[in-house]
Amino acid sequence: MPRILALDYGGKRTGVAVTDELQLIATAIDTFETSKLFDFLDRYLSEENVSDLVVGLPLRFSGELNDIEQQILPFLKKFQEKYPEVRIHRENEMFTSKMASRALVEGGMKKKKRQEKGAIDKVSAVIILQSFLSHNL
Repeated sequence: MPRILALDYGGKRTGVAVTDELQLIATAIDTFETSKLFDFLDRYLSEENVSDLVVGLPLRFSGELNDIEQQILPFLKKFQEKYPEVRIHRENEMFTSKMASRALVEGGMKKKKRQEKGAIDKVSAVIILQSFLSHNL
């Protein structure tokens, strides 16, 4: 069974998560500089069977889209052109950074490590993917 990849897309960094081959468990891969994200995706998608991409939908509490959406849309267009066989899904990412931060605290990560933004981005990608899995599979 193919994997599902998820992104917590950011202006500087993007957290990446992936499912196991049974599409049951979401696991963090890493955080990448957004400007180099396609370098990672090109390598990963050439090595792994990926059927779907889930990208966080940055909604504000008011229901309006956050400004980062203006950067996500061109990324998605380019991704679809490069990988037309991979289905793209959007998943509400509201509060994922706060949930990720809380998970790191509860997991015992030291404060200095938690302050590294990359750690939160990776866990946010896992939360986005796990949310998608919980109501789509």
